[in-house]
Amino acid sequence: MNYAIIAAGEGSRLVQEGVALPKPLVHLCGEPMIVRLINIFLRCGAESISIIVNEQMTQVREALEALTLPVPLHLVVKSTPSSMHSFHALSEVLPAGKFCLTTVDTVFREDDFARYIAAFEADTTHDGMWAVTPFIDDEKPLYVDVDEHMDIKAFCDKHIEGARFVSGGIYAMTDKAFAVLNDCMSRGVARMRNFQRALLDAQFHLAAYSIDKIVDVDHAADIATAEQFLTHHSL
Repeated sequence: MNYAIIAAGEGSRLVQEGVALPKPLVHLCGEPMIVRLINIFLRCGAESISIIVNEQMTQVREALEALTLPVPLHLVVKSTPSSMHSFHALSEVLPAGKFCLTTVDTVFREDDFARYIAAFEADTTHDGMWAVTPFIDDEKPLYVDVDEHMDIKAFCDKHIEGARFVSGGIYAMTDKAFAVLNDCMSRGVARMRNFQRALLDAQFHLAAYSIDKIVDVDHAADIATAEQFLTHHSL
């Protein structure tokens, strides 16, 4: 399994709220957020890890370049206008086959993630598996409508009747999706959620995997919330 991290955002809200470190280097339970993800991926059988950071994140780039990993690290330094554009830049270095993509500020418990990855690796009938959650933490959630088999029917900007889940910002798929991504780029499509809709339009068979709670770190107060979530399994 290959893994990829989008860490190309500016983290402007954290800066405005007095957080000095770039978001990927903000510590959660004593570990930089991006290093925590890398270590989880390694424990989940990573064959390679690909990461994109923006051109202004010299501190993050230097920290990543200083790492010694047991698998290849593909580092892309590029400023992009959206997460979909960041994903496209990563697609140019991602090895063929199955991979899991996440944003750097998506916080989940490792045991939940490991079960999700195992489910995707064992799956032989879907083109991708999206981590979804009934816990709404995002300021602009993407609602995921599923059928009784947890197959994804639609991605919705607003809540629709019967929609129980929102996207967790964790996407597992294969390099087959790159053709749809390239088409989106050529047509000037913007935003990751529109790429996801394009996958459904292209008849991709996507499964949803429910994780009870996934949180985002967007504000300074979210750091303590995320640490509490990671250390208290009853939350």
